Amino acid sequence: MDQNVCEESVFSRIYQKWGQALFNFIRYKTKDIDQANDLVQEAFITLWDHCADVTPEKAKSYLYTVANRKFLNQVAHLEVVQKHQNNSTLLYDAQSPEYLMQEKEFNTKLQSAIESLPEGQKTAFLMNRIDQMTYAEIAEALDISVKAVEKRMHLALKTLRAEIEELKNR
Repeated sequence: MDQNVCEESVFSRIYQKWGQALFNFIRYKTKDIDQANDLVQEAFITLWDHCADVTPEKAKSYLYTVANRKFLNQVAHLEVVQKHQNNSTLLYDAQSPEYLMQEKEFNTKLQSAIESLPEGQKTAFLMNRIDQMTYAEIAEALDISVKAVEKRMHLALKTLRAEIEELKNR
């Protein structure tokens, strides 16, 4: 019997099976729980709106694609907004201005290094280091093998170590 995503029970099963994994995936990208919740909700609404066009077997990839596209659209919009704003903030601290400047510069460069990682490496790295997920949990959430997670982590750490060494030597 063909199941239809438009059937409430099928849709509910898809939500139960993939909702949390999709949330985790998007949360690593957004670094914001509320934004991740919104994007997951929008992805499921889009799935419901197009339920007749999506088979249950394709629902997972459809949801991930929709959520990722919505995220990328938000990023593009935010870049345009930030381009037209002056984002100068002052840090006040009892520490020396030189230390604060170096710390801010190092953090900026480290964040830039993490952001410059290829998407797969960055996602695996953040899932492991931020959410402290095991390689097996990451593999399951991303629907890849544990070996693929190991390789992504190895390459991410190798790249970040090189970046940190370069920062130390400046």
